[in-house]
Amino acid sequence: MPTFKLVLSDPRSGKSKQLEVKDEAAQRLIGLRIGDVFDAQLIKEIIDLPQGFKIKITGGTGYDGAPMHPGIEGPVKKYALLSGEPGFRPKKRGLRVRRLIRGNTISDQIVQVNAVLVYPENWDKEPVIQVSGEAKSAEAKAEEKAEAA
Repeated sequence: MPTFKLVLSDPRSGKSKQLEVKDEAAQRLIGLRIGDVFDAQLIKEIIDLPQGFKIKITGGTGYDGAPMHPGIEGPVKKYALLSGEPGFRPKKRGLRVRRLIRGNTISDQIVQVNAVLVYPENWDKEPVIQVSGEAKSAEAKAEEKAEAA
């Protein structure tokens, strides 16, 4: 059975959450492509989202570190001549390099799937993804160290 790490980003809060998708829920994601939008209820056992939310696949990475590329069809792995992202960031203008990349389809060889949360049109409430253990400010950390000492 496949296992993925799903990195779900919330565009309204600017936060992301990493979830582990296993077994039956991971099996449901196999065959989806970059750009596909699916109902969040498909993985309801992983994350509890209100009715009407959707998830859009934006990319991913294979077990060997090769990124998924939207221009390559299927669940293949091959070398391609790249002049830009994803997979290569040129240092000079016009530079091209042959790099290993994966196709745009999720398979059992994929380890990480990147996705973004799509809100329903009538959602006026606060952002959905709230990360527990928010990052503390430098002042708060300094106060804790002073109290501990």
